[in-house]
Amino acid sequence: MTGYLPSRRSALKVLHWGILPFFVWFLFADPDALRRMGPAYFRFHSMMGLIFVTLALIWTAWMLRAGLQSRPGPKLRGRARTLHRPLHLTLVWGLFAVALGGFLLGLTASFQMKAGGFLPFAPPLNKPQAHDLIGILHTYQFYALAGLVAFHAAFHIWRHIKLRDNALRIMAPKVLHRYL
Repeated sequence: MTGYLPSRRSALKVLHWGILPFFVWFLFADPDALRRMGPAYFRFHSMMGLIFVTLALIWTAWMLRAGLQSRPGPKLRGRARTLHRPLHLTLVWGLFAVALGGFLLGLTASFQMKAGGFLPFAPPLNKPQAHDLIGILHTYQFYALAGLVAFHAAFHIWRHIKLRDNALRIMAPKVLHRYL
């Protein structure tokens, strides 16, 4: 039966690249503007959030069960080697923190929020001050994570170019290897 399942690395590549479009969506999507555009637009935004959170929770659960999958590689030395593990752990836990922030937004809301427009995810406690504060924190934590994602990408591009350790090939789909 396991012969039909993708390898752990292949599954991780799918998860890694699968979460990226949703991450980019949230970098540019303004929930207030979408809400003003109409319920269908906001429902789409909410569906994107549901998928993003599902992928983030899968990644966190996978890391808790199997440990961190990335390894620094033999060419990585000094501070860069020391930075490798904390960087990747912070990315995974950052994804979890963003998902938790969304849950707390639902928990402190004055109405029942539904992920994807259909899945109630937290009982509303009607705490407007806490809701406003969590909304601000949730926004800042997401953009801090976005900065970390940008650093992560730059780190691996630097490794690939400067160290020539094929860091990009490790996570890139095989079809792109000839260009790297």
